Amino acid sequence: MKIFNTLSRRKEEFVPLEPGKVKMYVCGPTVYNYIHIGNARPMIVFDTVRRYFEYKGYEVNFVSNFTDVDDKIINKALEEGVDASVISERFIAECKKDMAGLNVKPATTHPQATKEIEGMLAMIRTLIEKGHAYVAADGTVYFRTESFPEYGKLSHKNLDELQSGFREIKVTGEEGKEDPNDFVLWKPKKEGEPYWESPWCEGRPGWHIECSVMAKRYLGDEIDIHAGGEDLIFPHHENEIAQSECANGKPFAKYWMHNGFLNIDNKKMSKSLGNFFTVREISEKYDLQVLRFFMLSAHYRSPLNFSAELMEASKNGLERIRTAVGKLTELRQKARAAAAQAAAGSTAGDGAAAGQPVDADTASLTAAEQENVAAAKELVAKYEAAMDDDFNTADAVSAVFELVKLSNSTADEGSSLAYVSYLKETIEKLCDVMGIVTEAKHEALDAEIEAMIQERQEARKAKNYALADEIRGKLSDMGIILEDTREGVKWKRA
Repeated sequence: MKIFNTLSRRKEEFVPLEPGKVKMYVCGPTVYNYIHIGNARPMIVFDTVRRYFEYKGYEVNFVSNFTDVDDKIINKALEEGVDASVISERFIAECKKDMAGLNVKPATTHPQATKEIEGMLAMIRTLIEKGHAYVAADGTVYFRTESFPEYGKLSHKNLDELQSGFREIKVTGEEGKEDPNDFVLWKPKKEGEPYWESPWCEGRPGWHIECSVMAKRYLGDEIDIHAGGEDLIFPHHENEIAQSECANGKPFAKYWMHNGFLNIDNKKMSKSLGNFFTVREISEKYDLQVLRFFMLSAHYRSPLNFSAELMEASKNGLERIRTAVGKLTELRQKARAAAAQAAAGSTAGDGAAAGQPVDADTASLTAAEQENVAAAKELVAKYEAAMDDDFNTADAVSAVFELVKLSNSTADEGSSLAYVSYLKETIEKLCDVMGIVTEAKHEALDAEIEAMIQERQEARKAKNYALADEIRGKLSDMGIILEDTREGVKWKRA
């Protein structure tokens, strides 16, 4: 397995610090509003990375924080006249709802900055004692960047170049810096802000220190993977490296992973341009599984363009997979019923032993099915090769589509139970690695469709043709085609 390491700017073979285990930290959102689709990309990407490690047999300790003290949170709290914690707790809960909708697994630990203050104070004291940090006259504590000769090794910039890229929030005491590149570890409180006691002043932590402390507490001084959006490379991740390595005396993260930017209709997402979308807003138009599938349609390091056309293409692609799985489910049910009927009529010793799962009876595969299973296994190997190559989900999705094509062209009512079961379980397993829900969601949708068809039938019986036509129209909008047959109304997806 190879990972592109931002630190070295090349693909490197993944070798964990501890065999069979992965310690992974992903920077989470600042919780002052609903998460936007730009926030969703690293959540989906690195959830998929985690899932693939687990698929490969690793035990993953996955930590992702919530930044719950920040100027934006404080400003929103002042606007509403409530405590900052009211805002952060509200949007942590909303974020978790959106993550569930995106099928992002909860982290092993979701630490919150405000609950890790003691650890931050301890690390800052250590940095001061080691000469890597200093206290300005007003109590602001700064990190002394010149004390860390490797500063800039992640962003590959030297100290003279770095100042232009800084987006550090200006704070009271900025003039107290020894060097323009120094950054804040602790800052004095302002009127109306939450604050904590410290040896230097009543105040609150800088942004960067929280992740260094949380990674240390929940994963250790050295971790395997640190990840986030590429906008975090500098200054956030650069500063984390400096703090952690100076405080702990060890390399911080072995591999650094960063996802590319998300654009909207080939433009940067911005409220001023009117192209800013929250996950919640997208959920009103699409199943969030479509958004997840869309996010995985490109390599995570590539820029990704969001548009209605591409979302529709993703919707159709996901439906192709779900339709194939739905067909296999139906075929398996019929094959099981036929096998059970045959077993009931057989004499002792003629069929499978009592209690033996018929699905395991691979001897029932025909010669053609055996060839098809071999072809399917080659596609699984192709999927794994793509994922092993820096988590290339775009090529992995292509392998899944080839499996779907194989299934659609070879599985029918004459197929054995073992064959249709193998295809179904293989497609589902590979989709699950990417967090794509196939049958569970599909069946829920089927139940909704069946209910609508029943409602239409009742409307027709009552001669309420206007309602019947309205329901048919809604079904058509969902891509459902109705067919009136002698056996009753049947439906299929367009």
